[in-house]
Amino acid sequence: MTLIANIAVALVALLHVWILVLEMFLWTRPAGLKAFRNTPEKARDTAVLAANQGLYNGFLAAGLVFGLLYPAEPAALHIKSFFLACVAIAGLYGAATAAKKILYIQTVPAVIALVLLWAS
Repeated sequence: MTLIANIAVALVALLHVWILVLEMFLWTRPAGLKAFRNTPEKARDTAVLAANQGLYNGFLAAGLVFGLLYPAEPAALHIKSFFLACVAIAGLYGAATAAKKILYIQTVPAVIALVLLWAS
């Protein structure tokens, strides 16, 4: 069960690395425009803000990876739990303020991983 939970945590981390790439490097390119339903003009005007947001998503991914690699299991559980909770809360805020789909893309996977983590 621990392996399944850690795979779920790793998938949430990978998702946030992908979001980092979209927001920091692909924001004004076709993949970024499509993912965030932006026009080229809006994307150009908000590129600096998106890059900053992408960096924060990278920190969430880094925290999850840190938790996965941390050698002391009791502390690792708390590290992973903290960062999954941060992801879930950020997803709730994004769903409330930006786009409802963020609830399903970000919050639901984080909550599933958190439940699996604590069940293991």
